[in-house]
Amino acid sequence: MQQDKGGSILINRAQAAQLLGVSSQTLSVWASTGRYNLRYVKVGSRVMYRITDLEAFLESRTVSNSGELVND
Repeated sequence: MQQDKGGSILINRAQAAQLLGVSSQTLSVWASTGRYNLRYVKVGSRVMYRITDLEAFLESRTVSNSGELVND
């Protein structure tokens, strides 16, 4: 775990995958295809994710019991 200059906590792809409940390979595919608007930070050859961006992604994918996306 690291922090960026703004103080946000950065985690690696494996940790982000675990938090989201998907595989690291899935995150890699999402990043290369742009399937989802999930922000990441590229540091050399490493890919890092801000926990705040992962939380925002989860919030944006939250649905109500009617199947509609929840927009607070």
